[in-house]
Amino acid sequence: MAAGSFIAHKLRFKERLSAGAIAISFFIMIVAVAISAGFREEIRSGVSGVSGDILLSASGFSYYGEDESISENQSYLPEIKAYPGVEEIKPAVYRAGIVRNGQDIAGVVFKGVESSDSTLHARVPDHLATQLGLTKGDRMLSYFIGSKVKMRNFTVEEVYDSLLDTDDAQIVYVPISDMQRLNDWDENEVSSLEITLDKRHNTREGIREATAAIGSICSLSAGPDDDIPIAQASTERFSTLFDWLDLIDFNVSAILILMTIVAGFNMISGLLIMLLRNTSTIGTLKAMGMTSRGIAGVFLRVSARIVLKGLLVGNAAALLFCLIQGTTHLIRLNPANYFVSFVPVSVNVPGVILADILAFAAIMLLLALPSVFISKVDPAQTMRSE
Repeated sequence: MAAGSFIAHKLRFKERLSAGAIAISFFIMIVAVAISAGFREEIRSGVSGVSGDILLSASGFSYYGEDESISENQSYLPEIKAYPGVEEIKPAVYRAGIVRNGQDIAGVVFKGVESSDSTLHARVPDHLATQLGLTKGDRMLSYFIGSKVKMRNFTVEEVYDSLLDTDDAQIVYVPISDMQRLNDWDENEVSSLEITLDKRHNTREGIREATAAIGSICSLSAGPDDDIPIAQASTERFSTLFDWLDLIDFNVSAILILMTIVAGFNMISGLLIMLLRNTSTIGTLKAMGMTSRGIAGVFLRVSARIVLKGLLVGNAAALLFCLIQGTTHLIRLNPANYFVSFVPVSVNVPGVILADILAFAAIMLLLALPSVFISKVDPAQTMRSE
């Protein structure tokens, strides 16, 4: 073992090109994993922020109605809160409306939430503020169509960055008490109860399972004075977004496999060149009694050293890129196509380490193929040619 390590340390060949190619492959793999995780985290966070992971609402729930409500005081809520993965339950009141500023108008969805702000204050998304020319402190005349037209004059308290920057995501947040008074509801009546799951359970399958279980709790544990709401999963209400995330995950898997194969074959070509250039050395080592397996181990050590160099350089470059992109949002996207306005990145350290280990193992397995060349070398013939 000591002799093999010594020989491997002394062997040299032009390794910069191979190490550079390996570094590029690992850079692409780590960035792809980080971007995939970033999209998944940002979009799922945005969806959860809009209406929770699970929505409990009356069967006739509509953004345009003012008649369908449920009570936020249900006897089965403690049982739902105790369900694994449930992080919080928040009441909300929804109402569609029309916002006007001067001659500009826009259709929006008002969402009443628990808030410490004073009455008739609103948080508007940045794209709506741009569309209507609204800034903090402006008055925002709003109309609500129902059994009769009602009007409210809100003050813009904050312009927030909208994550899901699409036309149907123009949600204006206002105090829940304002929406309850608008609908002539008491303080316990709400449009929905929104359940947020923790990160371990907010996968597509996890949300579906939790929705089915919580729907069963509502049906089986409801008392005579309780409402029996409909449980809706965000994966169904925003199925297009989750389908798109699944497509990204598939593309990332394809990139990981492709980059591993590219890096592996790049190292195979480099190892073959090294073996051909050191045919006489192989013959000499065989003549001295070293087995083909031992000699293969020598050359694999050299290859492993190069792969590790490329791995470290690629990882360092990828993490630096993620740090810059995560803090500056330097690379922008068209939200009409990508749902977010920048390339999101999220570095999952265990995921990065797992990708490195699997790729390194796959490359080393591929490098075992050229080792067959060593068993074909005849020491007598190589020493005679010398």
